[in-house]
Amino acid sequence: MSLSTSHKVVVIGGTSGLGLATAQAVAAKGAAVVVASRNPAGVDAALRELPPTATGHAVDASDPVAVAAFLDAVGPFDHLVYTAGENFAATTLDGYTAEAGARFLGLRLVHMLDVVRQAVPYLREGGTITLTAGTAAFKGGPGWFLGAAVSGAVVAAVRSLAVELAPLRVNAVAPGVVRSPLWAGMPEADRELMYEVTGKSLPLGRVGEPEDVAREYVHLIEQDYATGVVSVVDGGTVLV
Repeated sequence: MSLSTSHKVVVIGGTSGLGLATAQAVAAKGAAVVVASRNPAGVDAALRELPPTATGHAVDASDPVAVAAFLDAVGPFDHLVYTAGENFAATTLDGYTAEAGARFLGLRLVHMLDVVRQAVPYLREGGTITLTAGTAAFKGGPGWFLGAAVSGAVVAAVRSLAVELAPLRVNAVAPGVVRSPLWAGMPEADRELMYEVTGKSLPLGRVGEPEDVAREYVHLIEQDYATGVVSVVDGGTVLV
């Protein structure tokens, strides 16, 4: 079912990168969009880039009480998109600590699942949940084992939740390397070099842009015969 003015879409992590691009794509379809992230300044900045019909909330997705209050304020809605995650940095096993692993998995998996749990009662008939994995689930490499672990877990969770929560539809998008704030923890020169080298290695000759991936979140929302799907949008990353 195509998005329209009768739909409300909640985007957790919707104030930058993939989340903001998805919120913009949803709003362009006429749907009401609600963006949420933990940074109030980020929420304000995102709302300046969205139509007046959009609303935003500062919510820490790792705080179940805050999430519950946020969902209660939003009320019934149609579609949940979850893109929240801390900035990514490659980590090899010799630099790994349990604390670092818990931080990395927390927002992307542990707290994500709790947001889904709390959101389900608010989702209207015909609703969807679209989560975020990554191509590391299908193609790993040195420094990527945490990304592979969380992406693989999201893939597995989607396939189970699609059955458990039916007829709600549960899907995920698995992006490759995208030019986004996810990499903001890297020095700018290193980040640009990574984009250049990675892009040249791909069949399509470039890394992704947030808008490339946002179109797939919208597609999975609108494709009402898709559930348990993990849609890879990666410029051919898993092929090479």
